[in-house]
Amino acid sequence: MTYSAFGRSRPVPVRGGDIDLGRVPRWEWLRHRRPAWLDGTLARRILAAALTALAAFLLLRGDPSARHVEVVVAAHDLSPGRAVTTADLRTAAFIANSVPGGAIREPTPLLGATLSAPMRAGEIFTDLRVLGPRLAAAATAAPDARIVPIRLADNAVAEILRTGDRVDVVAAPDPNTPAAAPARTLAAGAVVVSIPARSGAGGPPRSEDRVVLVALDSAHATTVAAASLRTALTVVFQ
Repeated sequence: MTYSAFGRSRPVPVRGGDIDLGRVPRWEWLRHRRPAWLDGTLARRILAAALTALAAFLLLRGDPSARHVEVVVAAHDLSPGRAVTTADLRTAAFIANSVPGGAIREPTPLLGATLSAPMRAGEIFTDLRVLGPRLAAAATAAPDARIVPIRLADNAVAEILRTGDRVDVVAAPDPNTPAAAPARTLAAGAVVVSIPARSGAGGPPRSEDRVVLVALDSAHATTVAAASLRTALTVVFQ
């Protein structure tokens, strides 16, 4: 004898003397009596329970990319050209995938370094925020680049320079020497990496030359550094 439900057939034990219910477990007898549609419903319920358990596990586990790391940030607003001190630094936790490349993890390497650009309180320190070989190489795309301070003949030029400006460094003739050589270009394509702030609220006196830091390849850096010891220089914007 068979039993059909929704087009499916399965053998069903015949009541009476054909089957000895005392020998057949009752759960097996009930299994043969359940409707066929129950198989699909049971499978869906098991799948739903498994997915719920998986979702709960992922929720408790959390996002691996959301882990936090400690980095060094500016303790307050900082101006370019100043030497970094302990009071200028603090550490803060950021989500790992939000931290920029080159972020500094420990304050010690920054102590005494010179800032290349202004920073806001809470801004993350990177290796390009302070003067050094990495900043020079990044600015000029030359692996042997160096940073050179130059004294400007005209303080007004420093007021219009901006970090990132590309300039030619020019040696002007000394007006106190009658037979001075004409002006000449010492280096082309120098990149301004820092313009130290004025000293004092009123700025430097007119007799004090402003110093600007520029990045150059090593050969021109030597030439410009030597010339800066003898005479004030100027720059021409590219």
